[in-house]
Amino acid sequence: MLQPYRDVLARPGALAFSATGLVARLPMSMVGIGIVLMVSALYDSYGLAGRVSAAVVIAQAVGAPQLARLVDRHGQARVMRPAIVVSAVSLVALVVAASLRGPTVWLYITAMLVGATIGSFGSLVRARWNHALGDDPRRVHTAYSLESAADELVFVVGPVAATVLATSVSPVAGLIVPVVAMVVGGLAFLSLRDTEPPTAPADEPRPRGSVLRRPAMVAIVLVFVAIGAIFGATDVATVAFAEESGRKELAGVILAVFALGSLISGLLYGARHWVSPLHRRFAIGVVALALGVCVFFLAQSLWVLAAAMFVVGFAIAPSIINGNALVAEVVPPGRLTEGLTWVGTGLSIGVAAGSSVAGSRIDAAGSHAGFLVVVVSGAAAMVATLAALPALRSHATRRADAPATSQAAARDARSLEDEPPSATAGAAVAACELATDRTTGSRGESSG
Repeated sequence: MLQPYRDVLARPGALAFSATGLVARLPMSMVGIGIVLMVSALYDSYGLAGRVSAAVVIAQAVGAPQLARLVDRHGQARVMRPAIVVSAVSLVALVVAASLRGPTVWLYITAMLVGATIGSFGSLVRARWNHALGDDPRRVHTAYSLESAADELVFVVGPVAATVLATSVSPVAGLIVPVVAMVVGGLAFLSLRDTEPPTAPADEPRPRGSVLRRPAMVAIVLVFVAIGAIFGATDVATVAFAEESGRKELAGVILAVFALGSLISGLLYGARHWVSPLHRRFAIGVVALALGVCVFFLAQSLWVLAAAMFVVGFAIAPSIINGNALVAEVVPPGRLTEGLTWVGTGLSIGVAAGSSVAGSRIDAAGSHAGFLVVVVSGAAAMVATLAALPALRSHATRRADAPATSQAAARDARSLEDEPPSATAGAAVAACELATDRTTGSRGESSG
């Protein structure tokens, strides 16, 4: 099972950028729950905690795609080094403002600065894998699976660490580790220039508009918005449920169990080469996740909730892996960072909405009202996935037809060599017209 992972990690520089990227991603699993724990403890309001956490996510949803476009144009190190410094300083300012129990407006301002500049290191790492592995789909599948497993490892360790620090040391302690990881891991990753994807030549025409002009890309992002709502509502509801049970310190452990199930499934999924259509596997995974989270609402104890989360977690990593792989097929190579970042942005928007709505419902009616938001988010994910299938299937059909079109055009061109000189001009015109007719169906996908 491990051999495919050994093969991709043996590429020059791969282990270094994957490992440092893992550390740099630690904040994504700790900042949200760290803010919820800190603000709920210091201001005694889950609603405020959810809204401040949502402010980070919304700002990231706005800022991360813009940073990604700059990265594709100017390079990872040149753009993200100053962004990391601003984000780290802003997170420290948020901790200071909360520690002093300052006006809530300062919580929102500093939270938005954190989100706007934190970027998406998962997208940066995956872009490096595409550059390192080229057009080998099997190895790219393995590398993406490895990174999804790394994401889940982060979500196993991060929530536990944030919860232990916030409940055992200080309410603000859970946000100190993300600051260190952001600076140390992020700058170490960006120092690895040999594996950084090249930028497009300055004289090369740059595509205009967003990658969201592609219907398949919009469909993927909408599905990830709904998935993010599941995650955001689950985080806040789990913390509240653990507090109601008198064991608030176990909230991070339970969320880690959720991620552990996903970690295991991601490693197993990536070790196998799949031949079924990618969009079908994506749909199956999301629907399984949406149905599984309905069990959370029925849990009456922390142990039952933990068991349910472990099992349902097996649907997470395959869904994320397949979603990122779909993006790599939909967008042009020169805009891959932007496309992958939009997936993370959709996830972040969903997390913001889910945590905010769940926090308000928990303040009004308790933790199970928060889990009801999880159920509704799951239903939305299922509907979004079924609605997205036509666009994803259509793109897959055009992509499958493209090689046949190229081969047919090549045969037509080669046949001109057998024609007598007097027929060459007329045959060339006919071949061009035939090639044009055959490529009409895929031209819309290559435009924009």
